[in-house]
Order: sequence, then C-alpha cells, then structure tokens
Amino acid sequence: MHRKQKNVVLIVDDSPETLSMLNDALDGQNLTLLIAMEGQQAVTIAENIHPDIILMDAMMPNMDGFEACKIIKQNPLLKHTPVIFMTGMSDTQSVKKGFAAGGTDYITKPINPDELIIRMQSHLSNAKITIHAQQALDNSGQFLFAVNKVGQIKWATPQTYQLFELAGADEQWLTTSLAKKLANFVVNPDKRQFPLRINAAQKPLELKYISETDDNEFLLRLSDLEQPDETVILRNKYPLTERESEVLLWISKGKTNREIATVLSMSPRTVNKHLEQIFKKLGVENRTSAAAMALQCF
Repeated sequence: MHRKQKNVVLIVDDSPETLSMLNDALDGQNLTLLIAMEGQQAVTIAENIHPDIILMDAMMPNMDGFEACKIIKQNPLLKHTPVIFMTGMSDTQSVKKGFAAGGTDYITKPINPDELIIRMQSHLSNAKITIHAQQALDNSGQFLFAVNKVGQIKWATPQTYQLFELAGADEQWLTTSLAKKLANFVVNPDKRQFPLRINAAQKPLELKYISETDDNEFLLRLSDLEQPDETVILRNKYPLTERESEVLLWISKGKTNREIATVLSMSPRTVNKHLEQIFKKLGVENRTSAAAMALQCF
C-alpha cells in the first residue's frame, strides 16, 4: 500500500515547555518534526531541509522570529513555505510586524492544539496548490511573469528569463527602465487593454496584461516580436477566439483544466466551456484530438 509522505514541520521556540507541548500535540498527525531553539539555527535548518511549514516563536534572544522569517523568505525555494508565528502578543503592531516579515498566520499563546492543527492543515493545503501551480507555469514553456505596482518582477518562468537574456535585457535595465514602464502600465486600466511594446538592447519585445492575480501582483505575458505568437498561429489556422486559442495551446502542452484555470485566471468550469466550443469548431470529440490538431500547426 502507498503510504502518504509526511509533511516536515520546523518548530522554532526557545522554551522547552512549549517545545514539549507542541511535540505532544502534533504526535500522531503524520508529521516529521524538526526543532530549532533560536533564529539563526532555524534559518540554517530551513535552508538545508526545506520544511513544508514553520511554527515560529516571535520573541527569542539574539535573532528573533521576525528577523529569521525575513531571511528565510529571501530564499526562492522557501518563498511559498507557510510561517505561523506563535506569540503572546496580540496587539495590532506585532501582528503587522509578523505579516510584514513574511508570516502567513499567527496564533497567540497559550496555544490551543486543535486550533493550531486546523490552521496548519489549511496552510499546508494552500501552499501545495500554489507550488503545483508554479511548477505548472515553469514547465509550460510559456513566457509569463508577475510584477508588483512599482514594476519589479516578483516571479517569472524560466522561459521568460531566457527571452530577456536573448534580448540583451540585463538586471539594471529590468529594475530601472523596464520597471518604470511596467509600473505605469499595470496600474492604468486604459493602457493595459493594449499590448506594450518595449525595445530591449538586442530585440523588440511585447508585453500583454493578463490579470491581477493577487494583491499587488500583476500577471503579464512576454512575446518575442521577431517570432510568431503560437496563439496567433492557432487563430490563423482555426476559427478560434483569442481565449479559445490560449486554452487550446495549454491543452496541446498536456495541462489539466485546473492548471489552465490557474494560469489564465478563470475557473475550471469556464475552461471546460471554452473546450466545448473548441471541440465544436475543430470537429473533434476529445482533448487528445484537439491537442493533436494544435501540434500540427507548429
């Protein structure tokens, strides 16, 4: 029988009593528990082991939990790892400080074990969905990236970074000249209705606004103007709308309705409705046949 893999929990607290209580509370929950008794030790363990979730005491000597969380969140491999702060402080300023440091949630001491387990399960589930969606994006071959309101890149698929490199876009250009253009683009509803053309050092590029995927996060698609857009190729070959061509392109890359829905910021049900129209227009009965027709165009 296949046994479910255990989630790894890093508990960070300088109190032996708290550590003992948490060990007893989480025993039998199909978890692997790791212990750190101060902030720097937590950073070292997190960077080497990559836990699935971290329970972080806010107040500790030397490096406190807030500083440890900030350092941990700077690691790209740990940016989606939930951090739940455990604190005796429930004042608004402390709560804001925890979230500003990259915390996902907080729970006040004395800790209610049942409440903690429920919160942990929720954050573990959400983190896995986020990580799977990011993996789908990274493996999709799509030129997608997200920026914040000031135009700084928050994340990008490997293909996007490769295209920027081919276009001669160095780090300084991305963080200054491009960031300024993007900041003006993403916050202006009128401007983002139309593609934004930019001239990098070695080739022209085009940016298209897709959606606001999160608070202060805007999803964009990058295109090489010297290469034909795959969705345009599909629309030239078949009587598809722009959205239908995007869905068909993802289908041809073997993605599920849920993965497509995440990338295109729509519900799986909407993806399915587009598929119905695609099948009808292409004269096919299933996604395999539709994918085969799409691949014939490339």
